[in-house]
Amino acid sequence: MSDHVQSFLDFIQHSPCSFHAVSSIVQALKEAGYEELAEGRPWAVVPGGKYYVTRNRSAVVAFHVPACGFSHFQIVSSHSDSPTFKLKPGFEDEAAGGSYLRLNVERYGGMIMSSWFDRPLSIAGRLLVREGGRLATKLVNLDRDTVLIPNMPIHFNREVNDGYKYNAQVDLLPLCGSRDCKGLLKKELAAAAGCAEDAIAAYDLFLYSRTPGTVWGAKSEFFSCPRIDDLECAYTSMAAFLGSEPKQHISVLAVMDNEEVGSGSKQGADSTFLGDVLARAGAALGASDSEIRAAIASSFMVSADNAHAVHPNHPEKYDAQNRTFMNGGVVIKHNANQKYTTDAVSDAVFTAVCEKAGVPVQHFANRSDVLGGSTLGNIANTHVSMNTVDIGLAQLAMHSSYETAGCADVEYMIRALKAFYSSDILMQGDGEFDIL
Repeated sequence: MSDHVQSFLDFIQHSPCSFHAVSSIVQALKEAGYEELAEGRPWAVVPGGKYYVTRNRSAVVAFHVPACGFSHFQIVSSHSDSPTFKLKPGFEDEAAGGSYLRLNVERYGGMIMSSWFDRPLSIAGRLLVREGGRLATKLVNLDRDTVLIPNMPIHFNREVNDGYKYNAQVDLLPLCGSRDCKGLLKKELAAAAGCAEDAIAAYDLFLYSRTPGTVWGAKSEFFSCPRIDDLECAYTSMAAFLGSEPKQHISVLAVMDNEEVGSGSKQGADSTFLGDVLARAGAALGASDSEIRAAIASSFMVSADNAHAVHPNHPEKYDAQNRTFMNGGVVIKHNANQKYTTDAVSDAVFTAVCEKAGVPVQHFANRSDVLGGSTLGNIANTHVSMNTVDIGLAQLAMHSSYETAGCADVEYMIRALKAFYSSDILMQGDGEFDIL
């Protein structure tokens, strides 16, 4: 197990939701000397400078300016969110004649619902707190075994092993406590935020699995933990970004929110966020509108979101010529219907970068009779159009509350993305590139 695997598992422990994931990334950026910029204020950006900006505290874009001018941007984008349950505005719910206290929650994203049963869960997110005449954001993480979603015993649900259809409003409500516990959760949340209960104005709170990450396998070659999709790509792109220096380009790290529900938010890939940062950075460096547009058109983006490893019990579900495996290296993802952005140009360019780094490459495509997923690259391209490749790392049990991936792949991805950030991908014409 490499040091990066343990560091990633530590990152997961400190990133129970998108707000905390971005907070963890921001802390690493600050420690590396990156300066915070605010979207609502003018920007002062200088050659050689290192900056970051957040939106909604659940998305972050950081950029590193080269010391001597720039010709384009090189971007790695990933996402901070994972499937989970969100607490509704009225989250306390009495059950069984008032004998139990449940939480009223709704699904966020397309999770494997059965994987959330009978696991210790906690609550994390943000509170909006009144401080005099001001509203302030407070991140909270109860960081204890707080609730649990209990299974029905098989004696009362004989169909549970025969394809039972779960009802999210009935089967997936977590048990919080006994009848005399009403109001205690709000007290605990207020205490975690360091405020009075009546100071809480609003909240975005999510359940998360408390099951710790572990490394396992005959040669300790696999690891499992919550939220591998897509925090593995967020972590590895951050590590590569912080471990590299740009040449003639501005290096950009973009971690967006809400990919699991279509990216259609002010902090998602289907927003102005990334384009705003690129345009404002270029303008602050003295580039004209025409020069900024030319720089964006000459840029290259890596859309990093994990890929499906062949399942050992169901290899028939996967395209025979485009199967990927854990610990087999970076996966380049393809789809003719533009669920992924990869084309011959971006495939060839990124493969050359991986060859330069000595990193093996795998290719993934779905069976033609299987409808696959999509990611943020094609959505981001509608706002900032540039050559883009969709990549990921092979994993099992995507969208389970507890997922599995390969230890060697963490190092492979960091090496590949370091090579990407450290190289200059220079577009000499439409479909013509020099990789320096």
